[in-house]
Amino acid sequence: MKTYFRILSYASPFRGIIPLYLILTTFYIVFSMVNFSIMIPLLEVLFNQVDYNISQNNLNNGEFSFSIDYIKSTFYSYFNEIIQTQGRKEALQFVCVIILISVFLANIFKYLSALIIAKVRVRVVTNIRNSLFDKIINFRINFFTNKKKGDVISRLTSDIQQIENSVINSVTVLFKEPALLIGLFFILSTISVKLTLYTLILIPVSGFIISNIAKHLKVKAAFSQTSLGNINNIINETLDGIRIIKLFTANYFMKNRFSEEVNEYGKQNFSMYKRFELSNPVSEFLGIVTVSVILLVGGSMVLDNSSDISASEFIAFIIIFSQVLPPAKAITGAFNTIQRGVASADRVFEFIDKSKTDEEDKGNEKIESLKTSIEFDKVSFAYDNDNVIDNISFNIKRGESVAIVGPSGGGKSTIVDLLSKFYNTKDGHIRIDGKNINNYKTEDVRKMIGIVTQESLLFHDTIKNNICFGSAEYDKNNIEKAAKIANAHHFIDKLDLKYETIIGERGLKLSGGQRQRICIARAIYKNPPILIFDEATSSLDSKSEKSVQTAVEKVMRDRTTIIIAHRLSTIKNVDKIIVVDKGNIVEMGSHEELLKKNNIYSKLSKMQNLN
Repeated sequence: MKTYFRILSYASPFRGIIPLYLILTTFYIVFSMVNFSIMIPLLEVLFNQVDYNISQNNLNNGEFSFSIDYIKSTFYSYFNEIIQTQGRKEALQFVCVIILISVFLANIFKYLSALIIAKVRVRVVTNIRNSLFDKIINFRINFFTNKKKGDVISRLTSDIQQIENSVINSVTVLFKEPALLIGLFFILSTISVKLTLYTLILIPVSGFIISNIAKHLKVKAAFSQTSLGNINNIINETLDGIRIIKLFTANYFMKNRFSEEVNEYGKQNFSMYKRFELSNPVSEFLGIVTVSVILLVGGSMVLDNSSDISASEFIAFIIIFSQVLPPAKAITGAFNTIQRGVASADRVFEFIDKSKTDEEDKGNEKIESLKTSIEFDKVSFAYDNDNVIDNISFNIKRGESVAIVGPSGGGKSTIVDLLSKFYNTKDGHIRIDGKNINNYKTEDVRKMIGIVTQESLLFHDTIKNNICFGSAEYDKNNIEKAAKIANAHHFIDKLDLKYETIIGERGLKLSGGQRQRICIARAIYKNPPILIFDEATSSLDSKSEKSVQTAVEKVMRDRTTIIIAHRLSTIKNVDKIIVVDKGNIVEMGSHEELLKKNNIYSKLSKMQNLN
């Protein structure tokens, strides 16, 4: 129940919600009880068993009191008066009118209380989903490399949907139905205490049996949701890699992979449903057993005249008791569905409660611009055990353009990740303007950096919104200026909607070169003092590369620029080239200086026919 109440806590603030809900629910139950209470006089009219003297004597001999007996006596007094003056048919009409009015009012209050629960449901789901997304977006970068994307999506979507469908929908049952049961048992006790005691013994026994059935549902539901996360992951990979799948004729392989996971999900679901569906027939059978016992005991009492209960009261008792079964079944069913929702909630809270995966920001100093230099001082870093970066040192002066080159896997991109504070160094220090980078706020450091990566990652939005992505302000002139510097304005201007054009998911409506120039415009619009180009042209054809390279050279003017490149033709004119191999800096100097050394850079240049 701890998880259950934690879910409900997301509906806070509760001020005004709970009191109003309790008042409306109370009125609903009161008017529902009127419907059931009226059964006895209705049956007494039909069976001609009305005692015309008892209720009138009770009313005349007693003063006003806020009690059931007084209300009952008052009703019977007027009821008997109608019978004596107008007849039994008119009394029957009187009872029917009261039933109609009470049913109408009961349903009005039921509807209003349901609206409050709907508000709670929306608030809970909204707050949980926002909390989970806020948590996920602040996780360290390595979390996303270790975790399946489909599983993360599943927790944000289907798991929270399961919480809404099961746990939140059970709120009405767990708050209203018990109160309704209390009211029903109270009325039953006024008819016959003895028969009511039998029901109070038998119903908890039924509840115990059903709760044992539901006990293992939570585990089964957890397996089911995990399997659904795996399905989402396969779907996501398939849609992202559909071109590769078709080119490698891997359709059959992906079908089998998907089919296996879907079959596993079906197996887990069937195992869960076997228990879930068992509760309904069991609860119905146990309910009939209880009714049979009541019929046997109560019928014997009436036939033997061993009790004050009359035939009409006994029939009313059976009718009212039949109304006990639906809320009792609803409560047992709610416990079953809650187990499924709690399993999903546990998966959601697993992420929300993660602390070691959060980005740590121990810095408290502000920084807005680069004044002097960026310095790597004997920096080492390891993802697991072996160092990816090993004791490297270099300095980048303000306004300087520096290229980092070397074989794949040498640690080039890791250097950029460390500068962006995605990871902390294992040893050594990174300094900006002479101060350790960890002294600065992470957000401030990242605001200083504009990056263009090898993968032209754009969003399903307008060109305008992609260019000013992440910026608090929107400036049309600066957007166009950034696009012109990035050599993107001319093709954007030819589009029907120009800067308002929706570019599709991941920008797939544009060519590779166009996407990359939009990415460069995005980096320029940010107007950062540090620009990073991480293999920005490696995936482009020669024509697109030339256009992008021209844009890059424009952007580099008067900025501190770091370029990671495989194609050495793009970095001939930089101020400094750093050659990295196996996590170590093996060479450093200008293009001409490194060619003369006849080492790794010279060999790479010859391989690319670069003079």
